[in-house]
Amino acid sequence: MTTFTTTSVPAQTRPGTTPRSRAWAWTGFAAAAAGLGGLIGSSLTSAVYDEATYGDAEAIVATLANQTPQLLAFHVLTMVGVVLLPVAAAGLHRRLADRLPEGSLLGPVAATGLLLVAVAGLLGAGLNTEFLFGVAQPEILVPESAAFYGHWVGTIPWLWVGAGVTGLALAAAAFRHRAVPRWIGVVALVLGALTVLFGVSPLQYMAAMTAPPMLLAVFLGFALGDRETAAARS
Repeated sequence: MTTFTTTSVPAQTRPGTTPRSRAWAWTGFAAAAAGLGGLIGSSLTSAVYDEATYGDAEAIVATLANQTPQLLAFHVLTMVGVVLLPVAAAGLHRRLADRLPEGSLLGPVAATGLLLVAVAGLLGAGLNTEFLFGVAQPEILVPESAAFYGHWVGTIPWLWVGAGVTGLALAAAAFRHRAVPRWIGVVALVLGALTVLFGVSPLQYMAAMTAPPMLLAVFLGFALGDRETAAARS
């Protein structure tokens, strides 16, 4: 008696026809929006920059104690951005890998830039647990340490230079390999270059002025205006 066996053969995927989920792009948009909100919260905790409290550590502590809502908003929004950015970075890496030549470094570089922003946000919010509620109990604080905290939250979370690296990588992917829409490349080039220039200058906090708008535009573009498909690889 002759028996026949069958083996399943995986279906072949035609290059450029498999749709990808764009959830990663919406995640990136949400991360950029949350990060921008965190920056606004940081800018509203201005005790160390207020002329009325210059050089007066105890007055800075008292002012910070009245800015707890702003500090809470800064912490929560910054940390939301921190936890969402790695997802966006992974999605961006995959998106570029689908269209770039195999072995290209542009995808890893673009993703790493976003991870640098996440690290800066994580460190920027890192002292909140110590001081957020501590300023309401000034007897347990050394006033000068709270003044340092004010400078910390006004500087470290603003180090968005990594987003500029992402922008330049996207620009290279757009113009050298046509791997992303050209208009995304233009936005990424202009705002990414400004972000990097600010980041390497002594005015590095200015990078946070150009990076969030760039990421909002780029991720919205990927979410709404990008025909993202997976190219088959042999």
